Amino acid sequence: MPKKERIHITQRPDGQWQGKREGAERASIVSSTQREANQRAIEIAKNSGKAQVIIHGTDGKIREEHTYGSDPYPPKG
Repeated sequence: MPKKERIHITQRPDGQWQGKREGAERASIVSSTQREANQRAIEIAKNSGKAQVIIHGTDGKIREEHTYGSDPYPPKG
């Protein structure tokens, strides 16, 4: 089973918003608004087949998480 990709939406020091894959050095999305960065991250997540978008607030704390593709929860059994 392929590993689930995680994309974090965070605010940069310059005030712009970025979407960055976990473990990546550079952001794959840079936007002036959080909404636009989130929408673009959702497109990437849906196209990858199995991904999670994690949205952080301006304080850096996780505000929301959304999973796209096949989610094993609730587990079978």
